[in-house]
Formats: sequence, C-alpha cells, structure tokens
Amino acid sequence: MNMAAVAATECFHCGLHVAPDANWRVTIDGAGRAMCCPGCAAVAQTIVDIGQASYYRERTGFAATAGQADVPPELKLFNDDPRIVADGDACEATLLVEGIRCAACVWLIEHRLRQLDGVQQASLNVATERLFVRWHRDKTTAADILQAVRSIGYTAWPYDAARHGEQLQKASRTLGRQLFVAGLSMMQVMMYVAPEYMAAGDGTLDSEMASLLRWASLFLTLPAVAYSALPFLRGALSSLRARVLGMDVPVALGILAAFIGSAVSTFRGAGEVYYDSVTMFIFLLLCSRYLELLARRKAASALERMQHGLPESASRLRGWPESRDCDVVPASTLEAGDMVLVKAGEAIPADCVIEEGATSVDLSLLTGESAPQPRRTGNEVPGGAVNAGNAVVLRVARPARESTLSDLLKLVEQAGGAKPQIAQWADRAASLFVAGLLLFAAASFAFWWWHDAARAWPVAIAVLVVSCPCALSLATPSALAAATDRLLGKGVLIVRPHVLETLHRATHIVFDKTGTLTEGRPVVQRIAPLGGASAAECLHISAALEAFSAHPLARAISAAANANGHAPAVASEPFELPGHGVEAYIGGQRYRIGTAVFVAGVAGTPVPTGADASGAGTTVWLGAEGRWLARFTIGDALRPEARAVVQAFRKQGKEVILLSGDQQEIADAVAHELGMERGHGGCLPDQKLNFVQELQAKGAVVAMVGDGINDAAVLSAADVSFAMGSGAALAQAHADCVLLHAQLGLLAEASHTAASTMRVIRQNLAWATLYNLTAIPAAAIGLLNPWLSGIGMAASSAIVILNALRLRRTSSWKPSTF
Repeated sequence: MNMAAVAATECFHCGLHVAPDANWRVTIDGAGRAMCCPGCAAVAQTIVDIGQASYYRERTGFAATAGQADVPPELKLFNDDPRIVADGDACEATLLVEGIRCAACVWLIEHRLRQLDGVQQASLNVATERLFVRWHRDKTTAADILQAVRSIGYTAWPYDAARHGEQLQKASRTLGRQLFVAGLSMMQVMMYVAPEYMAAGDGTLDSEMASLLRWASLFLTLPAVAYSALPFLRGALSSLRARVLGMDVPVALGILAAFIGSAVSTFRGAGEVYYDSVTMFIFLLLCSRYLELLARRKAASALERMQHGLPESASRLRGWPESRDCDVVPASTLEAGDMVLVKAGEAIPADCVIEEGATSVDLSLLTGESAPQPRRTGNEVPGGAVNAGNAVVLRVARPARESTLSDLLKLVEQAGGAKPQIAQWADRAASLFVAGLLLFAAASFAFWWWHDAARAWPVAIAVLVVSCPCALSLATPSALAAATDRLLGKGVLIVRPHVLETLHRATHIVFDKTGTLTEGRPVVQRIAPLGGASAAECLHISAALEAFSAHPLARAISAAANANGHAPAVASEPFELPGHGVEAYIGGQRYRIGTAVFVAGVAGTPVPTGADASGAGTTVWLGAEGRWLARFTIGDALRPEARAVVQAFRKQGKEVILLSGDQQEIADAVAHELGMERGHGGCLPDQKLNFVQELQAKGAVVAMVGDGINDAAVLSAADVSFAMGSGAALAQAHADCVLLHAQLGLLAEASHTAASTMRVIRQNLAWATLYNLTAIPAAAIGLLNPWLSGIGMAASSAIVILNALRLRRTSSWKPSTF
C-alpha cells in the first residue's frame, strides 16, 4: 500500500472515516497523519516509538478494526518489544491501560485476561493504572493480551512515563468537562421541576405548562445522559461484552431506566418523571469518580517521583581524559564504561563510579534520607541520586535500565500489581453483590407491579441507584494504596502485597543481630587504662599503631580516635603479625597492640589480675616495654533505636526473639540489653530456618527481620519478612519488605501504619456493608425515592475514599508513643 495514497479523511492506521472535528494526529516518517480515535493514535504512536514505523511503508492493507476478531497485524509488532522480559518459558510486561474509571474496571480487565490460555498472572494497579501480566510464551503472545484488553473497550500499550502523564491530564480534563455538563444540567433541570413540586399540593400548575416544563427538562437532561454518563455506560457495555456483571451495570441500568421511563411519561403526557434524579445522580456519581481520581493520583505520587528520577538525557564525554567535549545523548543509550559529566543540581543518569572530583549527593528519592551524603573518587553513586555539590566525572557501571532506581521501580510495580487476600475477598464479594442486586431489583419490581404498579418503576430504579458495590470494592485498595505510598515516601518499600496485613497479625518478631539490631561494623565500646596512662593517651598511641593495619578492628580504633579529635602520634618501624597484632616505635619506645599473648611479649608480664575481658565484644590489648597500658573492648554497636523498637513490639503483645550466629553469651548480653524474651546464639542459617518453622508448626505467625541476603532462606520461610538493605543489594533481597536506608525505626513505622491501615479497612468494609444492608431494603420498601438514593450512593463512595486518604496524614511512629 502506498502511504501517500491514504486520503486525508481516512484514518491512516485503520482506514475508517475521520470526523471533521477529530484532532488526533501522529507523526510518522516526518509527516503528521490523521487518526480517527485515541485508540488508533495510541497504537500508531507506540509503533513509531519502538522503531517499527516501517510497518506503515510495507503493509498491504489497513489495520483491523475493533469489530474484527483476528489480532490486528500492528499489535503483533509488540511481540518483539524490548520492554517484554523473558523468564524461562514465561514472559512478563508492564502495560499502561487507558480508560480506567474505577475499581470496577480493574476487576473486569483482570477477569478478561485470566480467561486467556497461558496467562499466569494479571494484576492491575488502580492507583498507577499499570497492568502487570505474566504469561507462558508458547501459549499466548503480547499481541493476544493487548487485543483482549481492546476487545472489552480499553486500550493498552507498553508502559511509557511521558505518555502516562499525558493520559492522566487528558482523563482529568475529560472528567472535569463531564462533571461541568452534569452540574449545569442538574441546576437547570432543578429550575424547571421546582414549579411542579411547589404546585403539587394546590394544583395551580396547568397541564400545558407542566408539559412544557417536562419537555424542557427532557432536552436539558439529554447532555448529561449522552455525554456525562458515558463512563458508566461504557463500563457497563465493556462488562457485558466480557459476559460478566461489573459494578457499572446497575449504575447504567438505573440511569437508563429512570431516563427512558421519564421520556415515555413525557411523550404520553402522563406518569412520573425523574429528570432531576437522573441529573443529580450523574453529577454526584461523577463527583465521587473525580474524588477517586484525585485519590489515585495522590496514592501514586511517590511512585511518580521515582519514575521521573532518572533524567531523559546525559552529557557523555568523548575522548576523556584528553578531551572535555560533551555530547548530549538520551540517558537510555548509556552503556557500561561510558564517561559522563554531571553538574551540580543534575540527576545521576545511571549507576556510576566517580572518576574525578568530590561532591555530595541527595539520595532522598531512593532512601528517604534527606541529608546529602559525601562521595569522592572511587565511590559508587546510584542512578536517580541528585548531585548536590560540585561537578564530577563519572564512569557508568550499569546502564539506566539496570540501575538501582530501575530495580527499585520494578519492586514497587510488583508490589502495586498484586493484591492481598483481604482485597481479593472484597473483589469476589463485590462481583457476587452485583448479581444479587440485579435479582433483588427484579424481585422488587415484580412485587410492586403486583402490589402497586404505579410505584414499581421508581422502586426498581431506587434499588439499582442506591446500591454501592464500588464502595465495597474500593474499601481495601484505596486504603492499601494510601498506606503504601506513605511508607514508600519514608523509605519502606513493600514488595509483597500481604505485608501490612500479615505484620498486623504477627505473633512473633524474630531479629537477626549483625546488621539488623546492630550497625554491622565494629566500634570501640570501652577503654580500660591499666598502667597509669589516661584513656585519651592510650587511644592516641593505639591509633598511631593501627594506622599500619587494614584489619576491621584497627579501623574501629582509628575511627574512635578521629571521632574524639585525636590526631595519631607518629610511629616508625611498623611490623604486623597477621592474626596477632602490630608493633611499632613511638618516640624511641616500642609498643604493641593486639592479642594478650602478643602484647605480653613486650610487656614482660602476664595480663594483670582483674583485667581479664568480660561481657560481649572482642578484646584488644595495648602495651609498652615492661608494662601494660590498656584494654579495648570492641563490639558491634547496637542501633540507637533498637531498644525502642523492641519495646514497641512487646507492648503490642508480640513475642520478640533474637537469632544470632554469634556466641551464646553475646546473644544473651544483647537480648538482655534490649529487653527481649529470648536470645539464641550459635545459629547457622539452617538452624534459623528450623527454628522459624518450629514456631510456625505451633501456630505462630512469624515476622523475620534480617540482612536480606545472608538470611535468604529464613526470610523466605517466614510469614512476612523485612530486610535492612539499600543500593544494589535491593535486587537480591529475598524479603517481603525492604527498609531502604537501613533504619530499624522504619520497622516500627511499618507496624504502626499496618495497624492504622487494617483499622481503616475494617471501617470501610463495615461502612459499605452497613450502608448497603440498610439502604437497599429501605429503597425496596419505597422509603427512598431515586434522587435521594443517588445522594446516598455517591456519599457512600466518597466516605470510603476520604477515610482511606486519612492514612497519608497518619502520625509517624515515635519511641515516646509506646
């Protein structure tokens, strides 16, 4: 087919007629091409974006339209999209779905995709409008999945952040216009029905005037039904196409029944009309939808900040170090080994290593830590961090698609796409509710037709309108989305959907010691002078000796000296005996630091009586010729918030246990200091696993907190697990949740938020259930008319959403709280 031969009035993609007022255009091979609808425009733009514009030059016919059953050829191009990730026999992809209106859309799309042979998982995040799909590569294809989504009235394509932003803006503008039209129609209709209501008692309104007012109301209601109610009508049509009863079905039936009944009465000149109820119902329901849209935006705010964390472009150096000339290139094209220049205020385009310069970086997007962190030559900096200091030259260690931020986003998307058991229960309940509601409405109509035929129609409408399956379905996801966003902003990355639910139910909290309750690095805990010299003098001498050693204990002593402002003395003739210690001369006198046997060789006497080491920690001795000078106790320091976190869990009635690979006496000392019930030392990884499994066999719900890598087996076995981790280790974490900047207080924050979230979910479910149990029978016995039912239905959804949004403002955990 010749591209130039396509008429300007035909859609360049599918060949259908393009309406004169259509403004959808896509630039293909440098020319703007007309499109008949946003769906064709979206598909055409994606084909261009993935470098397949040649499809339009080589095709022999137009793309299939929605009425054709076969998969259109242009969708088959997505089978080779680089954004599809292969994992053995399975493939997975994250898609952006256009046209999501509420939780009903989520249930409908997931239900349709699970009907496809080969689809293993389909999870749509209502907050971010992203669809995660995993399928067997030999049973179905990406094109089949996209076509299945299109077959029920939605459009999907591989996720693109820029397009998602445009989609959100477009959806907001469209909903705003529909809300304006519905509000205007409602106010005008109210003006025309008011005289009839006021004259109902005394009959002063003559029949001709009443007929004129009804006809005016009919024409004023038409825009609301034909335009403002489109989200509900399209949602119901999509449900019926998929042969399921979605939550838009009773809403659409209520709107159409009230409008058609009113129109029939207007044409006949007799009977009740409900134009005011129809317009009010549409307006109030759109208000609820608009509120839900804002809630989804807020719930996805932290994720959106991450998505825009990596810059679009980077300054790549050519010929460095001989040349400083830069080329501005897309950040996505950077490869390992490329040299880039990052100026102050710019974002790091990928995981890099500093080759030249020193600066400070803002890691708040990745870890929640607001204070800039110093970095110098040789240090790694993650992609997405912001250069808050000087310009630096960096070497790309990993391309942007493999960066720390990309790994983080994958974990967040994985978490947002899945659903905990309580959300799945709410979805099943809502779908059964719709079927039951339609049967109940039909039964109510039948009863009133027999008992009082004049009231049958308004009662059936009221039953359809007053029901609120959306509130039931929104009760859980709205709360979880708000809580997850709040925790992500504080540095708590929820990877699995059940974390908050299971943490709230946990009966036992099991901690690893090293790197979890402790800092994971040795520090000087105590200095005991032995030979008359002060602790400061001993530290001064020790730092001079340890300057020649790279041993972790040596670095701990040097760090202690630096922290106290002690410049080390000048030592000479150093000699290090591996595993024993260091010897050197200071001011002509020989000193040794190390084990007791090694230092006794220069001190000339055994360890002084009463100076034996005691308690937890490693002992390092300092001596000079003929005398002992000091004993250093070095250990892994407890995190400052560790005791407060342990006590917080104990006051919640949970049993707190320590599992450690260290000696039993060290485990006992740490457990005693933190106020734990038990401390178990000498535990190998398989012993930790057996211990947790034994607790579970007794009915315990176990939460495990470890380092995320060394404790992989026990973290996977626990009912819910938390890893202290950041940086590249995120991708290796086996935990259900990651505390991004390794602060133990975040665990207590997660527990505090989990309790608040479950309380809000219970409140939402209780309200939705109580409302429906009260309102539906009231409508069925004729106590509620249609317009009052509309107010109740919209208010019910609004209450659920507003209650969930309270979680974003929940007070943070503080040690003094407990």
